[in-house]
Amino acid sequence: MSLFVVQHTHTAEGCPAADKEMAPMLLTVLASAPESGVEILAEALVDGQHELNMIVRADAQSSVEKFMAPFKMMGTVSVRQASLCEKVVDRGGC
Repeated sequence: MSLFVVQHTHTAEGCPAADKEMAPMLLTVLASAPESGVEILAEALVDGQHELNMIVRADAQSSVEKFMAPFKMMGTVSVRQASLCEKVVDRGGC
């Protein structure tokens, strides 16, 4: 499985966490990660910045992008392939 860094951003006016209908749906989406072939290793929102960051594992970037599709309705989504520090050192650099 590959490692990915995922970032979702949205405007303050469109904050899904502030929407009483949207917020529970997004929590359901996050909980469905295993069924989507995505393992969420860590997730955090930057306070006051409307920015969700996650480190996930999946077989393919396309799986992560499909899993994150509902978040694209409210803002931007970036999915980037990543490596653990040990792997980068072993291969001799970034």
